[in-house]
Amino acid sequence: MSTNNAPQARVDAGSLSSLQLVGVVLAAISGVLHLYLAALFVPSPMGLSFVVAGVGFLAGCAAVVADYRRPLVYLLGIPFTLGQVVAWYVVNAPDFSVLGYVDKAAQVGLIAVLVVLYRRES
Repeated sequence: MSTNNAPQARVDAGSLSSLQLVGVVLAAISGVLHLYLAALFVPSPMGLSFVVAGVGFLAGCAAVVADYRRPLVYLLGIPFTLGQVVAWYVVNAPDFSVLGYVDKAAQVGLIAVLVVLYRRES
């Protein structure tokens, strides 16, 4: 009989603080919006970038809910999300859409939440 000493992720959404839950919701909003945009733009390179972004946000949600190395997820999420905001501005200026504003509002809120969570937990 072998023993597995590898760290195990556990899914316990009840263990999330209110701030963690806000972060998960904001990341999920951005992830779903990016996958929606991916469906509109695939197979172009822009569509593929939306897939990567959407999957990245949703994977971050899953990692936080599963309590998998949360401080690292917060730390990696900050530049990932900030990069999304910068890329959106560079690609779309000056023609911004309502959907873009909604997504960026969620992302700016997410960055703030991630900074607070990282500072609290590290």
